[in-house]
Amino acid sequence: MDFIEVDTIGEETLKSMSQGVRLNKWMFNQMKPYIGDKTLEIGSGIGNISKIFIQGSKNIDLSDIRDQYVNHLKSEYPNNKVFKINLVNPEFDKEYSKILSSYDLVFALNVIEHIEDDKQAITNIFKLLKPNGYAYILVPAHQILYNNFDRALLHFRRYNKDSLKNIFQTNGRFQKSWYFNFAGIFGWFIVGNVLKRNIIPESNMKVYNFFTPLFRLIDWITFRKIGLSVIAVYKKI
Repeated sequence: MDFIEVDTIGEETLKSMSQGVRLNKWMFNQMKPYIGDKTLEIGSGIGNISKIFIQGSKNIDLSDIRDQYVNHLKSEYPNNKVFKINLVNPEFDKEYSKILSSYDLVFALNVIEHIEDDKQAITNIFKLLKPNGYAYILVPAHQILYNNFDRALLHFRRYNKDSLKNIFQTNGRFQKSWYFNFAGIFGWFIVGNVLKRNIIPESNMKVYNFFTPLFRLIDWITFRKIGLSVIAVYKKI
């Protein structure tokens, strides 16, 4: 897997996302039914979601593919295990043998779209799960929304429910799939397509954070039939 080691734009985006405290808690709350005794986060970045797990005294191991984030996480969360994980490492089984079949939940939020061989990435996520463990995947939704943000963040693609389901192989049993964050579509389109920016401004996230309770209500009203992201949950069999 080829990737840029120093992820300047990605880091700026994660810093902006850190201003969306309510959004991050909303994303965390979506996962609550699937949290077991031991969790692994794939692509922890600067720890926006990790922080919520840790503050809630949840057992979580962290990971990223880039040294810049791995080093940050080790410094920020010295009491948690932090791994450097490449989901499409050709020697995956050998490289990560100590943590195979270790987790009740492995989740990846806005990660899989960065990986060209997304099916292999999902296959390896299942190797990290215990039997009956859950894989929880959130990715950007609707290819028609692909814009400057996606290009700057090195996204290979966006998904819908069907295309996300198609990257899961026979090693999992489908549990649930839904769209997330309907209101985010409008901000994404305006800032990325109309204003042609490639970084989400912190000021935008602060405004979004203020209105997040309303946006959660809108997702409920629309029955989560459309959203900026799409989520799928599978159980290891």
